[in-house]
Amino acid sequence: MWQTSNDVEIPNDGTATRFSLPDLVSTGPWLAGRIYMTWQLSERHGLRLLYAPLSVTETGTPTGPLSFAGASFVGNAPLEATYRFNSYRLSYRWRFHSGDRSAAWVGVTAKVRDASIGLAQGSTASRKDDLGFVPLLHVAADRRFGSRWYVSFDADALAGGPGRAVDASLKLGYDLDDRWSIRAAYRTVEGGADVESVYNFAWLHYAAASIVWRP
Repeated sequence: MWQTSNDVEIPNDGTATRFSLPDLVSTGPWLAGRIYMTWQLSERHGLRLLYAPLSVTETGTPTGPLSFAGASFVGNAPLEATYRFNSYRLSYRWRFHSGDRSAAWVGVTAKVRDASIGLAQGSTASRKDDLGFVPLLHVAADRRFGSRWYVSFDADALAGGPGRAVDASLKLGYDLDDRWSIRAAYRTVEGGADVESVYNFAWLHYAAASIVWRP
């Protein structure tokens, strides 16, 4: 995973410094993983559970002083930054199209966000935790090419009000046999919130390889 943007201001009331985590520490890349479990309840109805932990801690040097979450940090001195964004989701999916070589789903996703941003410099440390629920729309589609190759797209997304969230991927898959598949994918995660307590918008990118097992 790497980040092309991740802007932070806490609190978002003019008293704190707005800064860029990629400029402060690094754009990456870092290792990250996720696990999906999918149940077909019937021919058209299914559930999908996702566990996607993400935690990055890096050291950088700010070019000037920073005010963050009630603490002040000096410039031109090493500073440790931690960014955590764990995601837990349960999706209901309705397969509205099923053909010989293609299928498509639509549904809703209940997402629990466990996020935290923290800075530490010497004896000074400050952190903002955020645990919340986010409802999302879900869409997905598969298209097969031949007996083993296929392309998959899936997305959980919603925009409006003070924030937005998008998690979308495009995958190329190959069936090794009836139970095992391998996939290569690009995934993008973008979004954030602009409220009085926090301003944080991030754009993350994933180059992914995955293994799929079907019982």
